[in-house]
Amino acid sequence: MSETILEVKNLTKYFPGIKALDGVHLTIRTGEVHALIGENGAGKSTLVKIMTGVYFPTAGEVLYEGNLLEFKNALDAQNAGIAAIHQEASMFSELSVTENIFMGHHITKGRTRRIDWKAMQKETQALLDELELDIDCNTLVKNLGVAQRHMVEIAKALSLNAQIVIMDEPTSALSMREVEDLYKIVRRLKDAGKAIIFISHKFDEIFEICDYFTVLRDGKYIGEGKVADTNVDEIVTMMVGRSLDQMYPKTDVAIGKTMLSVKNLAQPGYFSNVSFDLHEGEILGFFGLIGAGRSEVMRTIFGIDKRSAGTVSLDGKEVHIADPNDAMNYGIAFVPEDRQSQGVILQMSIAKNITLPQINKLSKYGIINKKREFEVTKTFGEKMEIRAAGWHVDADTLSGGNQQKVVLAKWLATQPRILILDEPTKGIDVATKAAVHEFISEMASQGLAVILISSELPEVLGMADRVIVMHEGKMTGEFSREEANSDNVIKAATGHIEEGVSL
Repeated sequence: MSETILEVKNLTKYFPGIKALDGVHLTIRTGEVHALIGENGAGKSTLVKIMTGVYFPTAGEVLYEGNLLEFKNALDAQNAGIAAIHQEASMFSELSVTENIFMGHHITKGRTRRIDWKAMQKETQALLDELELDIDCNTLVKNLGVAQRHMVEIAKALSLNAQIVIMDEPTSALSMREVEDLYKIVRRLKDAGKAIIFISHKFDEIFEICDYFTVLRDGKYIGEGKVADTNVDEIVTMMVGRSLDQMYPKTDVAIGKTMLSVKNLAQPGYFSNVSFDLHEGEILGFFGLIGAGRSEVMRTIFGIDKRSAGTVSLDGKEVHIADPNDAMNYGIAFVPEDRQSQGVILQMSIAKNITLPQINKLSKYGIINKKREFEVTKTFGEKMEIRAAGWHVDADTLSGGNQQKVVLAKWLATQPRILILDEPTKGIDVATKAAVHEFISEMASQGLAVILISSELPEVLGMADRVIVMHEGKMTGEFSREEANSDNVIKAATGHIEEGVSL
């Protein structure tokens, strides 16, 4: 029978001018996977940071194994058996898997307490083998994929003998196969009596892997229950305080002239023979599994990467885009997949992030016009409904959803004609997703041509007028909105090309 290992009672946390948590309750049991659900800004991150010793509560209490939790820092939590695996894996790329796993708790030997490398390598390899990971303990982390890095973080948690493992959006950058591998490991941890706190915005994951759930909204405890006893509609209503009947508010728009034409585009090792047209008012979906080459195609069109063959034409005239500055001058905007390293500068204010692509237009003799900077920020920040204490605060103080809104506001402020969105709703909550989908529809209705890259099939099917599918660098399917369904899109994404599919 499962036993309570961690209990949160009436927890409250104040920051200057903000009440981040207000009377929150949470009960975590051994041998169970507990979903912590809520919009970005609901208080999930603050709660996790309190449980892991990063923050101290203002009021209320946290009981760990029946004792009042009084961690002075994150190391105390780690030593007590609480480990967190964050959405953005924090590892030392130039160090080996062994060095990362034992960072801060090396195995030593002798009176001189020299590091026992052999013992650590042996222990690391045993942990990797236990998780059935095909990774050598001496491999440098920089040579690992995103999924493998997450698995190494889990191995590190096991090396610390963690009894509570917190997973924050662990599948956000994983392929379907990698997600299944993660599920196996989570079930293995559960069978070993570990308690897992699973934070996700993906309902299919919650219903697949979780036993219990707790919902937070605006820093408050809303409710909890068994996953088997609820459904998506009930959880969504608890999360946002209202029913979201339409997650994909697609507006019917008259498709206009061809704005962008790509012919036989190629980049060796990534993609080849990619050809498509994009029309005014159209939302063109690009679907494929991780590694299909979708992002690389868009990076090439935007001038980040160089093409080896093919042409790009705008309004029927071939153009040469040597770099992103050329692309912006032609009216192309590109929202990248990795918002934290490519979309925003975290230690820079919201205002400076939003106006960054236009810094030359807002400057004279090298001096930025602060009034114009504020006007642009206010206009597009309010349009995207960014929630923040002010436009002056740094981007790293914002929730993931609000960071994504900053990225969208930044590119919208350039007033583009063509908008490329690479995984625009990755890692954000259901309400913010609906807001982003509404934004995409609004942009298309205003005549923008939109390319939507997504690994979430319902998003592509729900929002796109036309869907192009890629597999291992090649286009394997092209479907109208009427033709596109989960069966034929997935077949094309896995390389099964059927007769009659237009390419």
